[in-house]
Amino acid sequence: MYLEIAVQDVPGAKLAAVHGAARIELCSALQLGGLTPSQGLLAAVLLADPDLPVHALVRPRPGDYVFDQAAVALMVQEIKHLGDGGATGVVIGALTPDGGIDYAAVDAMVAAAQGMHVTFHRAIDHLSLPDAVAAVPRLAELGVQRILSSGGAARAGEGVDQLVAMHEAAAGMLSVMAGGGVQIADFATFRAAGLNDVHLSAKRTINHPTPSPRTASARAEDNSYFATDADIVRQAAEAALVLA
Repeated sequence: MYLEIAVQDVPGAKLAAVHGAARIELCSALQLGGLTPSQGLLAAVLLADPDLPVHALVRPRPGDYVFDQAAVALMVQEIKHLGDGGATGVVIGALTPDGGIDYAAVDAMVAAAQGMHVTFHRAIDHLSLPDAVAAVPRLAELGVQRILSSGGAARAGEGVDQLVAMHEAAAGMLSVMAGGGVQIADFATFRAAGLNDVHLSAKRTINHPTPSPRTASARAEDNSYFATDADIVRQAAEAALVLA
């Protein structure tokens, strides 16, 4: 299986590379579900490992995936800059206010990618299950090469039937990658279902408490943050290799 690790910093990227991940999804703010990484972060990751395939998330804000024209224009520009900065792929997605895929926005972003690999992210999991399946061939026609999905479930391991339906609808035109609450124990199930790609953030929570005495301001702040966990990455890479 091809393992993709979502990371938000250079140490996370190095761990993914050392343990043989096929690629990383580079983002910032994992605790917000991931946002577009800065140009500086992309440059630092590529400097640390120039051979690591980097697919950059393009998401300008947290919250829903309904973007106005200004936000779509921003994402188009971000895609161009990410490509110029050395990203090998981008991870995109946009929805309409009525809950469908914003195909016009997708078309604009794919055009901006200019040959970079394009993944449509878990915005697809906001669609009804039949609509998500029906969207697969249309996304492929627009130039999307991979769809990241949990199968509409809280955990991808619980959405395998939907992932299989999407995989069958793709008919080889694009790949469906399992992601969202993935557990390493799920890998074999995904592989048996015909899925060759798996995505996880392999994260742990770091929390350094503020030394006492603590001000009211310090007590009100959340000091926690996510970091890539070396043991999870190693175990995931070993499991993916066994199922290659």
